Amino acid sequence: MHSKSDAAEFFDGFAGTFDTLYDGKRNALMRWVDTHFRSDMFIRFALTFEKLGDLQGKTVLDIGCGSGPYVIEALKRGAAHVTAVDPASGMLALARRRAVQAGVAERCSLIEGFFPGVQLDAHDHIIVMGVLDYILDAQSFLSALRPLVKVSAVVSFPSQHWFRTPLRKIRYRLRKCPVYFYDAAKIRALCAVAGFKGIEVHKVPGAGMDYHVHLKPLNV
Repeated sequence: MHSKSDAAEFFDGFAGTFDTLYDGKRNALMRWVDTHFRSDMFIRFALTFEKLGDLQGKTVLDIGCGSGPYVIEALKRGAAHVTAVDPASGMLALARRRAVQAGVAERCSLIEGFFPGVQLDAHDHIIVMGVLDYILDAQSFLSALRPLVKVSAVVSFPSQHWFRTPLRKIRYRLRKCPVYFYDAAKIRALCAVAGFKGIEVHKVPGAGMDYHVHLKPLNV
């Protein structure tokens, strides 16, 4: 069985490369590959802020923040404060650098650790992008997430694909990084049991490896 640190170690070593995906720093060939085979990442970025709506004066929690693209965007859209959590110190270093360069470092807190596990306060909105791919117990994760959501959460889940899923499993197994997959029915069931309502499941078009899910707690 893989440990949580397997995924953290993988992304720690991958931090520099991952950061270039959002900043357009890669060469022409890799930008073409990203556009045609990683379009999910950019679509879910746009969908996230479309679903969250007006962030002026709101608090945002980004679990699995990576190098911080969602953190900076939320702050640019007027969020009062963003808390960013990631188990990979290399990713947090990149997120910190982004925040400083954008002049928003005073409005964000960076926390190294795994969720569930780190102590966190409730926030208006929560972002969980590209995280459930690597979580063995999604039900426990979502159940722990629910009390932290005041207004809404946006969560991505990797879908199952006849061709790409087996290839991804092999690729990540070689890197000693666990990866898990879902279908729409399973996602709805997991979220409902965790105590969410208004569960909107959107299949990302194009490359099609992600579900983008918008959630609200039962008391909203």
